[in-house]
Amino acid sequence: MEQRLREKHDQELIELLNELRIGLNGAQVLFAFLLVAPFSSKWEVTRGEKGAYLVALLTAMLAIAFLIAPMAYHRLRWREWNKERMLSISNALSIAGIVCVAIAMTASVYLVVSVLTNTNLTIALTAVCAAIFSLTWFALPLSTPYDRWDEHTDELDEDDPALPHAVAD
Repeated sequence: MEQRLREKHDQELIELLNELRIGLNGAQVLFAFLLVAPFSSKWEVTRGEKGAYLVALLTAMLAIAFLIAPMAYHRLRWREWNKERMLSISNALSIAGIVCVAIAMTASVYLVVSVLTNTNLTIALTAVCAAIFSLTWFALPLSTPYDRWDEHTDELDEDDPALPHAVAD
């Protein structure tokens, strides 16, 4: 049973690191855009837009830090037995990264829309953007109960073909 638990933790860690590859690319592209925007010859912004820019830039940077942290943690501690702790910490860091990406993207939408349109439309579109992230990235996944596999480890059947038995290292 202990071997099965280790295999399941290995599988979960692989899944987490693969998921982070997707989110990290988006955060890096957004960060790159934000780094070059102020150096554009026609980039003139109001005080409010500067605030939105700083929020977007700093949360994009934090998102990258949080999304890369699980990979660094894994690389520095990869030979250790306590994968459950690694998973728990990496999961928390990943969630923090996702929150930062949502904030950075919302602030970026505010920044761009405020340059293009009036204040009321800017506020409305930014609120819609924030609502979409809140609902699809957080509320939806947390809205329905689920049955955790690790709450039933004593019930696992070693010969059950539906359960994964091996994970590549």
